[in-house]
Amino acid sequence: MARVRYLGPEPVTVPELGRAVEPDEVVEVPDERYDGYVCQPANWEPVEEPADYEAPDAEPQPLQKPQAQQAAAQQNVPAATPVKKTAARPQKTTEG
Repeated sequence: MARVRYLGPEPVTVPELGRAVEPDEVVEVPDERYDGYVCQPANWEPVEEPADYEAPDAEPQPLQKPQAQQAAAQQNVPAATPVKKTAARPQKTTEG
């Protein structure tokens, strides 16, 4: 199991661990949940990583554009602008 240190200023109850954790206390956490703790550097400090731990990518990969958008971007063709639609005017009623 992985180990992390709680950095908070006062005791906190951690339901996953089933108990309270004191400030500056080192606790064991499930290996598969290690990232969930260390991704909160204001609250938890890594002490011992899981044996087969691989850190997640620091930078997310950019989203891929659909092929039609890529082709238009390569040709410097501006994207089509949507047609503006106006709201219908309310009907006037005449009282007789």
